[in-house]
Amino acid sequence: MSSAITGKRVILIALLSLLLALLPACSGSRPFRFQNLTKSDIDLVVDAHQEKVLSHLRSLMVKLYKRNPRELQKASGHTINSRLHQAFAPSSPLSFAELDNQQGTAAMDLCFDPEFTGDRVLALVTGLAGMIRNSYENRPEQFMFDSLDEQKLYNSARNIEIAVWRLSNKQNRNGEPFLLTNNREDEEANLSFERLFGKLIALQDMMARITADKGNRTINMVVHSMASAAFLPAGL
Repeated sequence: MSSAITGKRVILIALLSLLLALLPACSGSRPFRFQNLTKSDIDLVVDAHQEKVLSHLRSLMVKLYKRNPRELQKASGHTINSRLHQAFAPSSPLSFAELDNQQGTAAMDLCFDPEFTGDRVLALVTGLAGMIRNSYENRPEQFMFDSLDEQKLYNSARNIEIAVWRLSNKQNRNGEPFLLTNNREDEEANLSFERLFGKLIALQDMMARITADKGNRTINMVVHSMASAAFLPAGL
């Protein structure tokens, strides 16, 4: 009897080993992880959304520095790659002395403050990243018993819209935009920033809707004037 049981265990272990060997090939670019056994389908969707949003924010930071090289020069010794590491390292607290340790929407406000003399790209992008992280409850990935706040997700999308409006319409004391994004009047049309911001807004809106539907809850739709709107509660 014991030898039969031992034989079955050997076969079971062999089959499990074969299954684990085959799973990476069957799952595309996402290898199998045991942690995924504690995730629902919605959790996997949330993870994919957050990963894509942060990827777009990385692209935004690169584009903004290339469009506004003077901002990178405000703190000596930094490169685009070093700023990316500061903003998107998994354990980064997103609290910087050069931003008066402001985070989330407070850091975003610094970007449009005429008195602020620091790196406005750092202020805007780390503020956006902190707000996004908070809308996902500061968890790099979701598991079965985790939950999100659909209102935070919705408000974060509206805050991105407010930031886009400010970038296009707010000006410093010299009558210039605080940060250059789309084209000047004498330049060829450049809608790449608009498309990137549009993707960020769409992803956060979609995640808000998915979260609300999952919990059978209603989102409080906010109606506001962009010209006078303050950032909504969606993060730090």
